[in-house]
Amino acid sequence: MPTTHSVNFERHRFVVTGGAGFLGSFVCEKLRQRGVTPDRLIVPRSAEYDLTREADVERLYAQARPDVVLHLAAQVGGIGANRANPGRYFYANMAMGLHLIEQARRNRIVKFVQVGTICAYPKFTPVPFREEDLWNGYPEETNAPYGIAKKALLTMCQAYREQYGLNAVYLLPVNLYGPRDNFDLETSHVIPALIRKCVEARDTGADRVVCWGDGSPTREFLYVEDAAEGLVRATACYDEAEPVNLGSGREISIRDLANLIARLAGFTGRIEWDTSKPNGQPRRCLDVTRARERFGFVATTEFEEGLRKTIEWYEASKLAPDRPAR
Repeated sequence: MPTTHSVNFERHRFVVTGGAGFLGSFVCEKLRQRGVTPDRLIVPRSAEYDLTREADVERLYAQARPDVVLHLAAQVGGIGANRANPGRYFYANMAMGLHLIEQARRNRIVKFVQVGTICAYPKFTPVPFREEDLWNGYPEETNAPYGIAKKALLTMCQAYREQYGLNAVYLLPVNLYGPRDNFDLETSHVIPALIRKCVEARDTGADRVVCWGDGSPTREFLYVEDAAEGLVRATACYDEAEPVNLGSGREISIRDLANLIARLAGFTGRIEWDTSKPNGQPRRCLDVTRARERFGFVATTEFEEGLRKTIEWYEASKLAPDRPAR
């Protein structure tokens, strides 16, 4: 049986892959607030470590000497990016997790936290998505390679827990949004893409914004600071094999989302739908009972408040485009 140990924020050394990115930068802030000092918080950068290469991951563990690893790094994007990079996204995400989990076993670390993806759920999962439904069908086709690679890492975490006693846990955050997100229209997810389109249309006086699909799919969104809090809470006190959803429990259609963002951004033109583009998964909304019961996580940021903060951050970043992410 696995042997679990308590995570000590004031003594242990932490590696956060993807720690300079969108979610990772907030996770690092939460860790520092809990007493993790800069000398014990290591954020590997891609220029120094290619995490898809076994030798680089082995070197990272040797140099950083972590007690706890939070694996947030991923190669990921919206529907368009997933359609353009199915092979790249499968390989990169599979390889990173594979090497990091194996080295966690070899180095006998205290805890490994694997961040999964909601894209791993079957295309027609009954709403709300329950963790027990993960294996009941094939994911939505446009992001299946990414989702399957991430889901395979759940199996690896569970297998390593059973055979080697590795305390590996697996978390499934729903679609994230918030300040510091990626607003590149070629690779961004739906909220930053809509914010950018509406703000630019407002500022240029354009009379319309074009959105992908027909607006009928639904999504659930989790504010990035709430997600970071959930991850750190799980790091502190969740030590079980079962995957755990992290979400807000609120579902909204893409059409209603577009109208809401347009209103908050001050865009008064019309929204047109390009139905030649894919909709993606029909519905996404999570059952978040397990996170609440196992480690007391409940999202606290109201959706409109989170959207306003995100829009404000994007508008400020346009005025200072060269400012660092954090």
